[in-house]
Amino acid sequence: MPLSIFEVEHSTAPLASSRRRALLADPGFGRVFTDHMALAIWTRGHGWHGASVIARKPFILDPAAGVLHYAQEIFEGMKAYRGQHGTINLFRPEQNASRFNASARRMAMPEIPEEMFLDAVETLVSVDSDWVPEGEGSLYVRPFMFASEAFLGVRPADEFTFCVIASPAGAYFKGGNKAVSLWVSGRHNRAGPGGTGAAKCGGNYAASLAAQAEAYEHGCDQVVFLDAVENRWIDELGGMNLFFVFDDGRVITPPLNGTILPGITRASIIELLQGRGVDVAEEPYAIDQWQADACSGRLVEAFACGTAAAIADVGRVKGSDGEWSIGDGSGGNFAAAIRNEIIGIQRGLIAGPAGWVRQVVG
Repeated sequence: MPLSIFEVEHSTAPLASSRRRALLADPGFGRVFTDHMALAIWTRGHGWHGASVIARKPFILDPAAGVLHYAQEIFEGMKAYRGQHGTINLFRPEQNASRFNASARRMAMPEIPEEMFLDAVETLVSVDSDWVPEGEGSLYVRPFMFASEAFLGVRPADEFTFCVIASPAGAYFKGGNKAVSLWVSGRHNRAGPGGTGAAKCGGNYAASLAAQAEAYEHGCDQVVFLDAVENRWIDELGGMNLFFVFDDGRVITPPLNGTILPGITRASIIELLQGRGVDVAEEPYAIDQWQADACSGRLVEAFACGTAAAIADVGRVKGSDGEWSIGDGSGGNFAAAIRNEIIGIQRGLIAGPAGWVRQVVG
């Protein structure tokens, strides 16, 4: 790793190693955090400054901070994986940097140089490398940026705070790698044409929470959103993309039309499948067709994908118009094979396409 521009000030009170090991035994997802965070500030006319890695601590925000009133905020989700012989790997982090800046442009926020974004992530992961779990766990890394200027005028802010925090992670869904159930939201939409659906901003996730609560009420793990125009075409889940596998070997995934987040796991799956000659297409797929294909047996598998949960089989779908299962409802071999290949590449156990793995430690 090249010399970092992020000055490191190590925590004077890191968590005791015995306590850390106990937390890493069962970290869950998003509830345990490492000792440090990376931080930088952008101000109009001055650019980026104050790059540092410091002890993790709360922010001090003015009550008029722009993020609290106008939701100028974006984030990324990525992971660090412990590989063989003590190495620690990042999976395609340049793609996260690129998507972060695409989100920034949509939300009228400053872009951060890709090298600086990667430097922040790599320095934090290196400093907190003891927090990267062994075995099947990983270190979830959350870069984010928000408007920290105190003002109440409706305009892009003149000051932003960029930060990276990290959280050791176990399974995203309760019960581990089981087939998940989905609730079809007929009342709520995640995003519409011309909106912020393709940006990774907090508002999109806030818009999904009422529907997600509805999914829980109906005994489902996740919600699947339909398009906001016809309320018929499948978009994505609250935080994951979808793939469909047919009995003739063909695979489809909904197209990136401005309402769907361009997932990095999604793009990687497409590249891997195309590389082995699989007929994979990005095309619209209707909810009524999904039900018909599942009931006829033409659809043999469906799976969701994202950084947090990796790849999860979809076993059952439920909505106001009915309920159906895909296959026997337990998942299938196609998704399992892709999941094993992706995880193998991330951990350096399988040689993936050139440049997909960036080694931080080792």
